[in-house]
Amino acid sequence: MLKLRKRQAEMHGCSSFAEYQCKDLMAKKPENVMNLLENVWERAKVSANKEREALEEYCKEIGDDLGEEGVEPWDWRYYAEKVRIAKYDFDESLLKPYLSLEKVTEAVMAVSNKLFGLQYTKRDDISSYHPDVDTYEVRETVDGTDKLVAVFIHDNFARKAKSSGAWMSEYRGQSKNLEEGADIIEGIPIISNNNNFAKGSGPTLLSFDDATTLFHEFGHGTHGMLSDATYGRLAGTNVLTDFVELPSQLMEHWLEQPEVLKEYARHYETNEPVPDEMLAKLKAAKSFNQGFETIEYTSCALLDMALHQVENYDDFDIAKFEKEELERLGMPKGIIMRHRPAHFQHLFASSHYAAGYYVYLWAEVLDADVFAAFKETGNIFDEVTAKRCRKYIYSSGNTVAPDELFRLFRGREPEIQYMLEKKGLA
Repeated sequence: MLKLRKRQAEMHGCSSFAEYQCKDLMAKKPENVMNLLENVWERAKVSANKEREALEEYCKEIGDDLGEEGVEPWDWRYYAEKVRIAKYDFDESLLKPYLSLEKVTEAVMAVSNKLFGLQYTKRDDISSYHPDVDTYEVRETVDGTDKLVAVFIHDNFARKAKSSGAWMSEYRGQSKNLEEGADIIEGIPIISNNNNFAKGSGPTLLSFDDATTLFHEFGHGTHGMLSDATYGRLAGTNVLTDFVELPSQLMEHWLEQPEVLKEYARHYETNEPVPDEMLAKLKAAKSFNQGFETIEYTSCALLDMALHQVENYDDFDIAKFEKEELERLGMPKGIIMRHRPAHFQHLFASSHYAAGYYVYLWAEVLDADVFAAFKETGNIFDEVTAKRCRKYIYSSGNTVAPDELFRLFRGREPEIQYMLEKKGLA
């Protein structure tokens, strides 16, 4: 597969598959990807090594003998959770009663309304493909005129034969390129968000990670619903891979804001708002273990880029290559790659993310910078900034090059500092 990819790249005048992939992405060149990854990698190594020392010190304090090797990869998450509870006195399970699916859905739709003026009306009269699926009519008022924007389908629960994970789908994408005489509704997008939350007999309570996933997928959904392109091929999420995660990851930021949590994170039995003390602990614990998590991911992205820049794959030993590359990078002790090559489906299930696993981090640079524009106004729902965000981030699709869209929104090139601050790596 690697040989065939290199051959494909050479047929297009490129020296490597990494060069071939980057040409049509925001990064443009593998060197730009490596500059980002290596910058983050070196900072994350320092943080991860400090985290390992903290785990080993904790183990000494409680009398757990880790042996001469210290913390091993299979120990890390177990002891990290114990340290997080001990250091920050924060048990995330205590937050779940305040994050019912009903209230988190209400929160994300309220955020959408405050930012973009979208109004969601649940349509129980519209039959769907399963009784658990909710269908919404999405409308807005522009210059006094009410208009239909989209149909939104929320499919939240796990069930037999449903795919795992979470994703956004388009049953019909937005388009203005309709046949003469066609009903305008044929260009209205039908968008679905799919999750796999466990359904019980009572309210569905979400972890903060699950709530973040709901906001994330709603960001993708908003990208589809707010699309304003002439041609369907250029509409909605039909954008470059290192831009497509920007609208989704950007939406996650609003969940973390105290004004959103205080209004919508309410106890499912008493309707009491989440306590300030709990929010303070959540915020304090947020940057904990970021070194570990960043190393887990970035090691995969670095190996991906290295794999797709090999000059000759004759007699290539991928296990040996992995070992030597991680040694060269200085992989911190006690951490392993999130995805080893043998099960790295992003790279080998298709070529879409091959030499492109870095895109999540690239999008993190963008989303942190875009959200910083809101914070700089002193209002996370600033109307002027939200209008620019709608126009350049959520509505333009692929009608304008994504790097140009970012410059139109921010007035400059993206800056890495906001992402580093978000991760506690600055």
